[in-house]
Order: sequence, then structure tokens, then C-alpha cells
Amino acid sequence: MLRVLRHGAPGFEPGGLTPDWALPADAVWIELVSPTRAEEVAVEKSIGLLLPTREEMAEIEASSRLYQEDGGTFMTATVLVNADGDLPTAAPVTFVLTGDRLVTIRYVEPKSFAVFAAQAERQPSLCPSGAQTFLGLLDAVIDRTADILERTSGEVEAQSRIIFSRPRGGAFEAILNRLGRAQIVNSKARDSLVSLARLLSFASLADQFEGDKELREHLKSLQRDVQSITDHSGYLSGNITFLLDAALGLINIEQNAIFKIFSVFSVMFLPPTLVAGIYGMNFAHMPELNWLHGYPFALALMFATAAGPLLWFKRRGWL
Repeated sequence: MLRVLRHGAPGFEPGGLTPDWALPADAVWIELVSPTRAEEVAVEKSIGLLLPTREEMAEIEASSRLYQEDGGTFMTATVLVNADGDLPTAAPVTFVLTGDRLVTIRYVEPKSFAVFAAQAERQPSLCPSGAQTFLGLLDAVIDRTADILERTSGEVEAQSRIIFSRPRGGAFEAILNRLGRAQIVNSKARDSLVSLARLLSFASLADQFEGDKELREHLKSLQRDVQSITDHSGYLSGNITFLLDAALGLINIEQNAIFKIFSVFSVMFLPPTLVAGIYGMNFAHMPELNWLHGYPFALALMFATAAGPLLWFKRRGWL
């Protein structure tokens, strides 16, 4: 899909629908969403630049993600997607600054893009130029990432309270699943923040920011935001690791307690088993077999041999 936002226009308009289509002169934001080859060619002819392919966007080398070519500044960042779903992922999104225009290329639907696009349609003044549209988009992406990490942090805090206040014997499976998902989201968010930090650093080299002090200050503000959120992500990662270790430690403690009980009972019933084994032998000359009190004597002896180890364990503090 190809759509174009013109300067001061109240909304996007479709583009590339006819062979003779040309980019409007007042276009500010050209958005390519899962574009066809025909749409890519139409934009390339209009701006005079070759756009990166989907395979090139996925490359992780810095030289493939951040470069300047033929007067255009190409920047690719990893953006968190589907953070509210069961399987959060991170996907590349490319920003191209050329003159007063911004071109974005993506094959996913980040919520931050949808939110900013809706705001731009309601308030055309948000996108007076490609550079300001670029900064507004990044602002929305960073805010969305911060919101995701705040929600994840709240979930981790809730699991922390559950871990250390749960009744003994409670199930740990749900807790471990939630902590595992929180770690996945945090890891994806951290990858996104690292790529955004590199992108913002490289963006300062673009011609659009050289002579505009206000834009450069906005860019520096975004860099500080990314750094602070990255620090929070590192703290959150350490907290999740601690809680996972604590949960596994509590599981081991409970398992050891269960094994200790089984061991105590095994040792406790060994002497009575020995007594029962002795008197279960089929020997003709066993004095207790013909004794009137032989049966209660055997029962008392088994009870005493069972109680003896139990009392000894309690005295040693093992129970």
C-alpha cells in the first residue's frame, strides 16, 4: 500500500494507482506499507532514490541500516510489534529523509505508527516538513516502547508480590510463564531501543538538521529519552532474572522439604519392618510364638522402633 500525506492536508491520499502517477510537489510523508514492486518503482522515480528491499532492511550490519546516498539519508530501526499479543516480535522499519520529505517503509503494523498517523490527520500542523514528521514518528515509537516497558514492569512487580507471599505448595507454572513473557517483551524492547539510539545518532548527520537549532534540540531530547528508557530496561531485566532465580530457589526448597519427609518416614519404618521380618520367619523354635503376650509385644516393639528415630530427628531439629 502506498499513501501520501501532503502539507496541510487533513488526511492521507492513495498513490501509485495509475502508470502516470507522480508524487505531489507538496508531499511531506510518503508511507509504503508492504508495498508492491510497482509502488516501490513509482516512489523511486518520484524521489530519484533507490529504496532498500525487505531483505536489505533485515540486515543487521550498521552500514546496511544507516547510510547516506544521492542526497538521501537512509535509517532502519527495529520496532516492537504485537507487544499486547501472545507473541511479541520486533521488525525493521526504514526511514528515508530526502529534501523536505520523509519516506517510511514497513511490512508490519506498529501501533505507534497508527497512533501518529491518526494524530497527523486530525492536526496537519504536526507534519509541516519531512524532518518534523520523522521526529514526531520517532517520538511516538519511543513513547509506545516506554508504555510497554511500564506495563511490563507493573506485571513483574505483581509477580514479585505473588512469589514472596504465596501459600506454601502453590503452583509456580503460571508465575514462570508470566515472567518468561515479560523477559521476552523486555528483550525485544531493548533491541529496539539500541537500534533507535544508533538511528538518532546517525540522524544528526542529515542535512535537514544542520541549520535548524530547534530540530537538533528535539533530536537530542529523543536521544536522552532513549537512554533513560534503556537504563530502565536494564534494571527490569535484572529484576526479572532475580525473580526467576528466586522462584526456582523456592521450588527447590519445597522439593527438598518433600524429599526430607519421605526420607524421614523411610528411615522411621525401617526398624518396624525389620521386627516384622524377624517374626515372620518360619522357624519352629521361636519363644515368642508360643507366648501369650507375644503378639502385643511385637506390636509394641515395632512402635518403639518407629518412634525412636522420629524423636531423634525432632531433637536434632530436622523436622
